[in-house]
Amino acid sequence: MFPTSALKLRDDLARGEISSRELTEHYLNRIEQHQDLGAFVHVADDAMAAAAAADEAQVRSETGRLHGLPTAFKDLNDVTGMPTTYGSAAIDHPVATRDHSLVERLRAEGVVILGKTQVPEFGLSSHSENLVNPPSRNPFDPQRSSGGSSGGQAAAVAAGLIPLGPGSDGGGSVRIPAAACGLIGLKPSLGRVPSDVLDGYADPLGAPKLAVSGPLAHDALDAALLLDAMRGKDHYLPLLQGSYPQRLTDLNIGFSAHSPFESVYGISLSPEARTAFERGLEILGQRHRVQPAQLEYATDYPQTFATVWTNGLKDVAVNDESLLGELARDFRRRAAGRTLEQNLQAGSRLKQIAADFVRQWSAYDVIATPAMASIPPLIGHYTQSTADHDYMLQCQYTPYTSMVNVASVAAITIPVTTTEDGLPMSIQLISPRSDEGLLLALAAQMQV
Repeated sequence: MFPTSALKLRDDLARGEISSRELTEHYLNRIEQHQDLGAFVHVADDAMAAAAAADEAQVRSETGRLHGLPTAFKDLNDVTGMPTTYGSAAIDHPVATRDHSLVERLRAEGVVILGKTQVPEFGLSSHSENLVNPPSRNPFDPQRSSGGSSGGQAAAVAAGLIPLGPGSDGGGSVRIPAAACGLIGLKPSLGRVPSDVLDGYADPLGAPKLAVSGPLAHDALDAALLLDAMRGKDHYLPLLQGSYPQRLTDLNIGFSAHSPFESVYGISLSPEARTAFERGLEILGQRHRVQPAQLEYATDYPQTFATVWTNGLKDVAVNDESLLGELARDFRRRAAGRTLEQNLQAGSRLKQIAADFVRQWSAYDVIATPAMASIPPLIGHYTQSTADHDYMLQCQYTPYTSMVNVASVAAITIPVTTTEDGLPMSIQLISPRSDEGLLLALAAQMQV
């Protein structure tokens, strides 16, 4: 039986105690045995050959930070030789002829790519269900969602189909599935992963770019390992392996369950979410100063965020609009109907809101919020009515995540409790100063 720790696997590979071929065969068998989870939408047919090549390179000492370690990528990232569907039946699914920049980065670190994992259509939603492939299911309760948009990645890591997984987070898309599946989910600050900002730090509206790449992992050390590989620099893993997590004390941590979506939607915590939040604060209070944070959020945030979040839909080359899901179709039409002036105003306003978020949060070293507002919803929960109802339900489940993307700062979700039915529950920590090392160290403290 192989260990859960990706770091231990990486080190065992480096010492020659296991081979990449053995490890890859193990995970391919796991993927085959757990097809019912819907985590994978495409399995690589050249994975064993890639593992053999990794073993040969190991002999020649030509190794990277993740050399020989299997992983997968979301079906939003192009991987050479594999189709990319973006979770949509309304577009072509070409076989990629070149790697996405993140894939290229991690391939250079020696990963063996096992395939592509399930996402919502165009990565829009906090679930991973679409009209192309079966939904990604939660390994702790397959009737429930594994979250989104990195839902297939989270299900794959949690179920032991891959040891760790790179995700992307445009409104919570790493942290939501990590919380649903009991993993560490880190959303780095904008620009921390260089491949995220190859085309700049702002979107065409002038708003802060929302999506960044981040790790999904079983523990803080594995998340640090993957973040270093994503950046191509050793920093976070050495930091965590040193004395820093033990020395980190007396932080000023402000906590709040206030959400910027409260101005338009009813936001409330389920008993399970409240218990997890309180338990997380209790653990933090053993080393740090924890106090209520008085936060006031702009009432126009929900509409402003939705405008910026969905604006790119109008530019997607769709073959048949009737094959779009309800949410993508409706929000695409709205995006197409907005004027350039309206879009620019929304981008400018979101920058103002972002600055206010950071100003308020910066009164503290860390802001603590609930991770999610409830246990993971059942499969099909969101898609039974209109696009507006779908969007409302998503905001009510994830009322604390998108504001972090808007602010361009770092945040992490950390599992802290388990419900009576065996579902993991988490807390979210935000660093207004974009200190990923501090967040990872806190995660290491809380997972002891």
